Amino acid sequence: MSRAAAARAGIEVASRTSPVVVFDGGGPTAVAAPPVSNALLAIVLFMGAEVMLFTGMMGAFVLFRTSSVVWPPPGQPMLPLAVTLANTGVLLASALTMRSAYSAVRAGNLAGLRRGLAVTAALGAVFLLVQGSEWASLIGHGLTLSSSTYGATFYTLIGLHAAHVVGAVAWLLVVLLGAWRGRYGKDDAVGVQICGVYWAFVCALWLVLFGLVYLA
Repeated sequence: MSRAAAARAGIEVASRTSPVVVFDGGGPTAVAAPPVSNALLAIVLFMGAEVMLFTGMMGAFVLFRTSSVVWPPPGQPMLPLAVTLANTGVLLASALTMRSAYSAVRAGNLAGLRRGLAVTAALGAVFLLVQGSEWASLIGHGLTLSSSTYGATFYTLIGLHAAHVVGAVAWLLVVLLGAWRGRYGKDDAVGVQICGVYWAFVCALWLVLFGLVYLA
């Protein structure tokens, strides 16, 4: 419903975070805003589906891992643990800068918001670049999708997470563009919030995958 149509119907249109005010003929009556926005609820439901997807894939990985006498199989390279551990630190740092960006917008600090989003996106890009260099090295040492079940499960599971990081970085850049255009403020931070929730999910998911694939 447009604002003009709402005005004709006697309803004052409120912002996303303010309560709705309804004129019922006897004076305005405040109706509390929903405790959880529709956008936040949608992203939570989406992440639930993602959890089920990754749970199934991790279950398959565990099955192959536990049924193998030697892991990795003979002739297949070991995964680069030290570099990946450092790269994990990069991704965890990005979770902190994303949190800083959301705190900044809630405080009305738009410069802090833009800075936090930019640093988060940059750290995400660094994570992807380092991971890409690791894959190039592993392929050079003979670990490919067709080399073994070990290679197939590794690239499928870790590659799917990398695809999610690519999507999350793209989302961050869209939100950053909106921040530069003044799209967000302390009373309108839902877009930053849901992006931050998804980024936190991607970071937490990587911790699980790192422990399962690289440390187990």
